[in-house]
Amino acid sequence: MGLARAHAIALVGVQGHPVEIEVDIENGMVALLLVGLPDTALREARDRIRSAIVNSGETWPTRRITVGLSPASLPKRGSGFDLGIAMAILAAAESVPAGALHGLVLIGELGLDGRVRPVPGVLPAAAAAAAAGFDAVAVATENAAEAALVPELRVIAGPSLSAFTTFARNGKRSGSAGVEVLEPGRDLGSYYGAARYGRQERSSDGLRTAAAMEHAAWASAAGSAAALTMAAPAAHAEAKDLADVVGQPLARRAAEICAAGGHHLMLLGPPGVGKTMLAERIPTVLPRLDPRAALEVSAIHSVAGTLPPGRPLLIDPPFCAPHHTSTRAAIVGGGSGIIKPGAASLAHHGCLFLDEAPEFGRDVLDGLRQPLESGEVVLARAGVTARFPARFTLIMAANPCACASASTSGAACSCSPLARRRYLARLSGPLLDRVDAKIEFLPVRRSELLSDRAFTEPSAVVAERVRAARQRAAARLAGTPWRLNAEIPGSELRRRFAPAARGLAPLERAMDLGRISARGADRVIRLSWTLADLAGQQRPGQAEVGYALGLWLGAPP
Repeated sequence: MGLARAHAIALVGVQGHPVEIEVDIENGMVALLLVGLPDTALREARDRIRSAIVNSGETWPTRRITVGLSPASLPKRGSGFDLGIAMAILAAAESVPAGALHGLVLIGELGLDGRVRPVPGVLPAAAAAAAAGFDAVAVATENAAEAALVPELRVIAGPSLSAFTTFARNGKRSGSAGVEVLEPGRDLGSYYGAARYGRQERSSDGLRTAAAMEHAAWASAAGSAAALTMAAPAAHAEAKDLADVVGQPLARRAAEICAAGGHHLMLLGPPGVGKTMLAERIPTVLPRLDPRAALEVSAIHSVAGTLPPGRPLLIDPPFCAPHHTSTRAAIVGGGSGIIKPGAASLAHHGCLFLDEAPEFGRDVLDGLRQPLESGEVVLARAGVTARFPARFTLIMAANPCACASASTSGAACSCSPLARRRYLARLSGPLLDRVDAKIEFLPVRRSELLSDRAFTEPSAVVAERVRAARQRAAARLAGTPWRLNAEIPGSELRRRFAPAARGLAPLERAMDLGRISARGADRVIRLSWTLADLAGQQRPGQAEVGYALGLWLGAPP
């Protein structure tokens, strides 16, 4: 009986922090003391761990057990420390060699029967373990594919505590990265049989792939993520196409511009004119995520526990459409206890669609102003500050009034002018000032629907133009931390990316008339650069600036 150490990872937002688990077993009153700022779920681990050890055929030390989690000032939340605490207790009791835990991070929740259950946040936790110098991570079988995305990190996956104790006693760890799957322990053989970590569903069309092959393709080099990005099937394979939006050519053009430059979009019009249809089809023209962005998005969804089964890596831009009754914490992030990312972070590198935007709470909408500017959400709690990436394209849709009737459609509107102003005033001026393009939808007649069908383009055609425009922007912004025109700060716009000579004349006239703010002027310039990229021009001129100004004002030519 003595002292042993193991290691786990504590997540604060999407940032992982190594935690040293120290276990001391000494003579005294039989008890298990847990110190080091554990939360309620972690305090309850005492009973889970005792039952898991006993039901795995191991001997529970009938002495005083003290478990210390260091650093003690860092809050520890969740059940992912169970496996590390259990293995450290067995090592202190000399049931397993203490040296087998060196250089190993253990992440997993224990069931009362000794099963190791998956936990959220394994991808950022494994990345933090690799950054801290650990060479291996032990996780539940279901989390193995997620952890295997981290290059040069050995993944040890097992279904039960007894499988890990057997490995600690007999396993010989090599220095090479890879996935090692442990056989089920004898106490859980009836549950698992000869099942091993292997083939899983990878896509909706029934394509199956071996997880070991996936790891071999991904963990071999730093560019392994690009291999899977090219090989995985697209998640767009639904029956949604931009060509379905008929009778709104101006809105389709605005959607293409916003997709090419990452600009925010406001859609205003009566019901049934295609606002929601257009918003849902914008992701179909966006290119797949590059390897770095794919890992960022997957890490956020891993922390939130929203990764699809069998898909440890998300390669398509996410699309989040929360209901208008959602709370501020659901949109921006937060919560009591464990801080969870909100819809703004889940839409990172994708689209956040707020349908019926005036129906959202005023504090919810104003809470988006910070991430629209900085590209991240900062949530401060007692003793901890969590940061979640939140660089998304905001799409808002709204009716012209509360009764949703438009005078142009011939329907009688029951709202007074004051009621209409109050309805749209729920969208604050500072929020609308951050929206790059504003489009008004008008009711479409049968003749317009028939004539516009000849001019609609499928998503694949528009996506090719968007991809080419983004490539031009990326080439121009090479060597900078930005990749899209919407990400360029205003100071850099004026210093390094000014439009052509006399190209700002329309914008200058609008500023002299007080029709646009300084922030709006920067957004107009960013829009003009996207228009130039779509047109294949080296620099925007008066035509691009004038069109961009019309989009910002809500009256494009």
